[in-house]
Amino acid sequence: MRTRIIPGLTLAAAAAFVLIGWAGPKKASGKATAKAKIEAKSGSTVTGKATFTELAQGGVRAQVHVEKAAPGTHGLHLHEKGDCSDPEAKNAGGHFNPGGMEHAGPMDAKRHAGDLGNIEVKADGKGDLDITSDMLTVKAGPNSVVGRSIVVHEKADDFKTQPTGNSGARFGCGVIK
Repeated sequence: MRTRIIPGLTLAAAAAFVLIGWAGPKKASGKATAKAKIEAKSGSTVTGKATFTELAQGGVRAQVHVEKAAPGTHGLHLHEKGDCSDPEAKNAGGHFNPGGMEHAGPMDAKRHAGDLGNIEVKADGKGDLDITSDMLTVKAGPNSVVGRSIVVHEKADDFKTQPTGNSGARFGCGVIK
């Protein structure tokens, strides 16, 4: 067997390639993610997408983008069931609340795990929300977002009315996978 020298590699690095094999580059972020495609419900035209990324320090970053929504403020929540099959998204169940807390704003210490707050939609029907929650995970467990649904509501969440924030009908719904 002939030995071939690869320029720029030390003997130890070359040996490592031979012993363990070259698997190529790892996934850029290396972080667990889950996604949802938001579809229109309750006679609305809302569409969109949501991405949930596990953070190294714990918690989840949720990035939500909607289109074709009525301009204004809309409540945004995770719901307990990953079922958006009903025309009004009623199969999604109530707010995701594994801790048994009262409904509140996303920055309140005591809140539903699914309380993401409000998304602002501009005149062009597009809106974005980028929020981090310390109460969620993408990994398996009782606080996992996987198998839940994300719901865009008709009206703004007032952060106090129990149990839903008085945010109205479910205008968009997506199952988180």
